[in-house]
Amino acid sequence: MSDHVDRVLAQWADQVPGLDASSMGVFGRVKRLARIIEAEQRAVFGAHDLDAAAFDVLATLRRSPAPHRLTPADLMRSAMVTSGAITQRLDRLEARELVVRTRREGDGRSVYVSLTEAGRELIDRALVDHVDNQNRLLSGLTHEQRDRVADDLRGLLESLGDTDRHARRS
Repeated sequence: MSDHVDRVLAQWADQVPGLDASSMGVFGRVKRLARIIEAEQRAVFGAHDLDAAAFDVLATLRRSPAPHRLTPADLMRSAMVTSGAITQRLDRLEARELVVRTRREGDGRSVYVSLTEAGRELIDRALVDHVDNQNRLLSGLTHEQRDRVADDLRGLLESLGDTDRHARRS
């Protein structure tokens, strides 16, 4: 079986013999895969009137322990975005009554962000469709292959310094 990336690698082998372009096989496929995944996710999120950023905030709140509330700083760390970006996301979600910001008792400077009932219902519906979509996209792999790909990608990320400890500091 051959794909577009194989054809590109063959062209490089013809044009620049001796060049080890095998890394292009990995990066080319990762890039093509990312484009497919992003398009598929946009369609699923769009069906729920969400974008990836809104889904990320709602999902982060939903997977946190009840009462599903976090500080904006916690959300910012989870989403790895700037404080301005998280503020814009929260403003849009609050305007749609999917989240609510409340002052923390005893510390009027601190704020909690919580899911509203409407926000929880929306993320629960969107999450089911999102996971179904991911499973559909991976249906060409066995569970053992999925585990192997996940392990290999984890190893690559760790080799590049992207560890859970590092992600929390970022």
